[in-house]
Amino acid sequence: MNSSWQILIIAAILGGLSTSGLTIKEISADSNYPNKDAPAVTITEQKAISIAQQHVKGRVLAINYDDNIFRIKILSQQGVIQIILINGQDGTVVPIR
Repeated sequence: MNSSWQILIIAAILGGLSTSGLTIKEISADSNYPNKDAPAVTITEQKAISIAQQHVKGRVLAINYDDNIFRIKILSQQGVIQIILINGQDGTVVPIR
């Protein structure tokens, strides 16, 4: 327990348990709250694969997720390895630069 919570608990015990006017807004960096600055993934890995296979028919060899982009490697029916990038938020195909 960190020292701020210990002080808060001691103050609550000594001063009674009244919480009128008391607000607590402490969230530590190691808490389980999502980072509001990080873009949320709104499509699943399986949905990203499905979208990629609509563009390239074949067998999925690998899938990676980084910077809100799914990178899907597909072995096409013609025997060519294709890489498809899918936006993790809206499921759009991202052009490879």
